[in-house]
Order: sequence, then structure tokens, then C-alpha cells
Amino acid sequence: MAERESSNPLIRTWNAVWRPTPGSLRLLALLGVIGNVVIVVSGGAVRVTKSGLGCPDWPRCSGDSLVPTHDPEHHVLNMSIEFGNRLITFVVLGVGILVFVAALRLRPRRRSLVWWALAQPMSVVAQAVIGGIVVLTKLHPAAVSLHFLVSPALLVFCVALWVRAGEGDAPPRPLAGPWTRRLAAALLVSCAAVMVAGTVVTGTGPHAGDAESRRYGFDITDVARIHGELAWLTIALTVLALAALHRTGAPAAARRRARELAGLIVLQGAVGYTQYFLGVPAGLVLLHMLGSVLMWIAAFRLFFALRDRGPAPGRAAAEPGPAAPRAAEAPQPA
Repeated sequence: MAERESSNPLIRTWNAVWRPTPGSLRLLALLGVIGNVVIVVSGGAVRVTKSGLGCPDWPRCSGDSLVPTHDPEHHVLNMSIEFGNRLITFVVLGVGILVFVAALRLRPRRRSLVWWALAQPMSVVAQAVIGGIVVLTKLHPAAVSLHFLVSPALLVFCVALWVRAGEGDAPPRPLAGPWTRRLAAALLVSCAAVMVAGTVVTGTGPHAGDAESRRYGFDITDVARIHGELAWLTIALTVLALAALHRTGAPAAARRRARELAGLIVLQGAVGYTQYFLGVPAGLVLLHMLGSVLMWIAAFRLFFALRDRGPAPGRAAAEPGPAAPRAAEAPQPA
């Protein structure tokens, strides 16, 4: 019976939420990270397929219907793509609620994790409201930009919870010098600036989300150049961070995070220049959006890898029964 229960995904999910361990909470947090990456790509698919007004109303899809219906002014495929993106938002909201419940149920309860977890469903609700504003303003480029930028902001909470669930609550102990930590913080600012500039390029370029949507009145060459210069600044900061980490003998995990970020930035730059010279094909736009959020996640993982907060509270410490005291007397893993 126990083996049957352990193989049942519904029971495993129930246990992960209602009787969570630091490991299961971290897994749920990772699902939150993945869900928000998926919603960025699905939102990009809405834009490049001109499905932004596939569901012309909000919160309903069309008229009095919550789901796509026959509409002579909107193709059924566009309606389905836009409605699918809305459904993914509800899935991500559901994961956020599960993460929050698991953080509340974790024993011993860690207040910082509860706040990080609460931010996830609240941010998804904000994302849904902004999505409604995007529809009601007929895809105004400023609203579309804000709609995208909420996702990287939400990923801050998701990645922070993912990392914090796997470590303790001791005061942060620096694993690198002040100069290196400032470089990591500057990288976060630079990555954020690249994404903001990227939304301006998007709002100026050809993929508006709908054939009749407004665009920014900027010259696409100028805004693409600014976006590219910020990307080169990010590359320079990453090279400096890599050099500082290797020169000072930083922990292997921190150096690995920096190499991952460098690799993603190089690939992201290659995709960006390729799509620019090829006339911004839809497939490369989606790949570039995926790369932007992966780069953002990697930058935050590097930032967190430069300090140590001790091991996470042991699983056995939260479990009742005679085994708990023996586990508490055992040395904690490094």
C-alpha cells in the first residue's frame, strides 16, 4: 500500500503541499520558476502570431463567453492562442497557491519563506490585471511592455524562494570580496536595463500582437542600437565578474553560476543579432524572449551564490516520533 501511495502523483503532490519538507518546498518553488518562464514564451507566441486581441474582452474572452466562440472578426486560431495564454496564467496561479500553502505548513515554519511564497500568487493576480489593461487599451505598447516586465519581477520571488528553501536562516556570510559582490549587483541592474530596452525595441518593431496596434514612434535602428550597447555592457560586467571570481578563488558553485550566465549571454547576443539581420522572424523572437528570462534567472543565481546562510533545517527535525531526537543529535550536513 505504501509503495502504491508513493507512486501516485496526486498523493505525492498532496504530501508535498500538506506535509512539506525543505526538499519538496524547493521542488514546488522550481515549478513556479518553470511556470513563469513558460508564460513568458506563451505571451510571446500571442504577440508574434498577432493573437493579442484574439480574445477582445476581459475577463471574458468574447461577449458573455469565458471561452473562445465563433467570432467573424477574430480567427479561431488567434482566439485559441490568446485563451491558452490566459489558461497558463491560472496554472501558474495555482502553483503559486500550492507553494504558499506548503510554506505555511513547513515545520519549523520559516517566516521569510512564507513572505517569498505569498508574493507569488499576489504577483500573478497583478499580472492578470495588467493583462486585462493590455486588452482594454488595444495592445498599447506601454501596457504590453509592463505586462512582460511583471514576469521578470515575479521571477525574483520565485528564484529567491527556490534558493532560500535550500539553505538556512543564518546571517549571510560573504563568499566573495566587496568588489565581486558589487559586480554581481551591477549585473542584475544591467540585465534589467537590457530587458527594459528590449521591450522598447519590441514596441517599435514589427510584432505588435495585432495588425492595427499602436507602436512607439522611435526609429527601430536607434532603439536596437541602445539595446545592443546595454547587452555589451552586460557582457563586459560578466567577464569582469568571471575574472574576479577566478582570481580570488571563489567557491566552485559561484564560478559555475558565472560561467552559466556568460554562456547564456553569448547565446542571447547571437540570437539577437541574427533576428535583427533576418528581419525579426517569429521563431527567433520567441527564442530571444526565452533567453532573456533565463539570463535573468542566471544573474540572480550568481548573486545568491556569493553568500552562505548555512544548511537548511533538517527534514527529520520537523518529523515527530522517536527517530527525530536521534536525527537532531547527528551532525548536520555541510
